[in-house]
Amino acid sequence: MSKTTIAIFVSGSGTNCENIIRHYQDREDVEVGLVVSNREDAYALVRAKKHNVPTEVLTRTMLGDEHVVMQCLERYHVNFIVLAGFLLLVPEYLIKSFPRRIVNLHPALLPKYGGRGMYGHHVHEAVKAAGEKETGITIHYVDAEFDHGTPIAQHRTPLSSDDTVEDIERKIHVLEQTYFPAAIDLAISRL
Repeated sequence: MSKTTIAIFVSGSGTNCENIIRHYQDREDVEVGLVVSNREDAYALVRAKKHNVPTEVLTRTMLGDEHVVMQCLERYHVNFIVLAGFLLLVPEYLIKSFPRRIVNLHPALLPKYGGRGMYGHHVHEAVKAAGEKETGITIHYVDAEFDHGTPIAQHRTPLSSDDTVEDIERKIHVLEQTYFPAAIDLAISRL
């Protein structure tokens, strides 16, 4: 297999983005070649630049233009996409152009607590309100629906009734930092 060049798509602060960049920084077979955000104020762009990873801002409007996006990804030789806190629905042309080459991290055990509007603290609040005894993360292939594609891996953590939303968020963050890069490795190994 030739070299895998990952584009990480982000919308926010980028802790998972930075963790993935670190994971691949000394690899010869896989590299993070680009970080893309739909928001120019996303702190993930600062994190990427700190690691000398090129960045691009592609607004919601720009993401709707297949020519603009595909030209951008081709310029950086991207052949794999990771969504790490990217809050927009991936355009269908991108899914067709990167079959089984786009993966997403969701902070719950899908199919529970997924779908439009279910991200970050919204998910943790719903998990807490439901009185769940466990929660976790799901890494999955991306399809045309929010949080819907075939799972690659799920990892769980127990919850107690004393856990606050912030406690749940911390537990999820530990799972993300520990397991997300390995799940990306797994998806790449299946190509």
